[in-house]
Amino acid sequence: MKLKNVLIVTENMERSKKFYKDLFGLEVILDNDGNVILTEGLVLQDKNIWESFIGKEVVYQNNACELYFEEKDLEKFVEKLNQYEMPIVYVNPLMQHSWGQSVVRFYDPDGNLIEVGTPM
Repeated sequence: MKLKNVLIVTENMERSKKFYKDLFGLEVILDNDGNVILTEGLVLQDKNIWESFIGKEVVYQNNACELYFEEKDLEKFVEKLNQYEMPIVYVNPLMQHSWGQSVVRFYDPDGNLIEVGTPM
């Protein structure tokens, strides 16, 4: 068995595609009317479609999972976040764990938790 994708839900597909392209360089592989596959295996799905599939309401900022990225020049990435056209909601500002890894945590525009850390 092989994990193929990670799916997150969005209320605004165009905003999410722009966010993940601008900040992470992810490109659209497939755009199928409310289901978008990006490079690196990230899938965006329209909130209304997802809610119809699961029969439940989406709960944003539930902090139950996160997307994890690694970046060698984390300070430069944080500058990019601070200059982004939409305000970024931080969970943890740039910090260093006891094991030496630097990380920053924040939400995407829909409240999906993201961590970016230096490579381990």
